[in-house]
Amino acid sequence: MIQKNISIIVAIAENFAIGKNNDLLFHLPNDLKHFKEITSGHTIIMGRNTLLSLPKWPLPNRRHIVITDKKDDVFQGCETVFSIDQAIGKVKNEEEAFIIGGGMIYRQFFPVAGKLYLTLVHKPFDADVFFPEIDYTEWSEISCEDFQDDKNGFKYSYLNLERK
Repeated sequence: MIQKNISIIVAIAENFAIGKNNDLLFHLPNDLKHFKEITSGHTIIMGRNTLLSLPKWPLPNRRHIVITDKKDDVFQGCETVFSIDQAIGKVKNEEEAFIIGGGMIYRQFFPVAGKLYLTLVHKPFDADVFFPEIDYTEWSEISCEDFQDDKNGFKYSYLNLERK
C-alpha cells in the first residue's frame, strides 16, 4: 500500500548507480545543501550502513530512525527499528518522512513511497549499489531543474516525482 507521507531522496547516476564501497559516487556540494534543505525538520529513515557512513551523526534538526537486523544495535541520538513496517509505524502521523538509503532500504521502500526527490547525474558511474529502475509512467513530474557542476564537469538535475 502506497504511503503518501513516505518520500525517497537519492542521488543517482544515469545507470541508476548510487554507491560503491559504502560511499557516495560523487561529491556535489550544492546537492548536499539541497538534501539538508529538504530533510531539515523531518524524520530520516536509513539502514545501519548508511548511518555509519555519515561523517557525523545524528544530523542536526532531524529525527533519525535506523533499520537494522542486529538486535543489540544502539546508535546514540537515533531510534532503532528492525523492519520497514516498524519504521512506517513510527512516522504514520508525520506529514513527510524521508528514506535516505542505502540500496537495500531503497529497494524495500520503493514500492510504498509516495514521492521521489531525485538528483539525476547525467553520467554513468561504476558502482556496487544501484537504485531500483524507475518506471516513469507510474509517476507524475512535480518539478525539474537542470544544473552544471563545473568542478566535476557533469550535468545533473533535481527531479521531483509523485506517484500517480
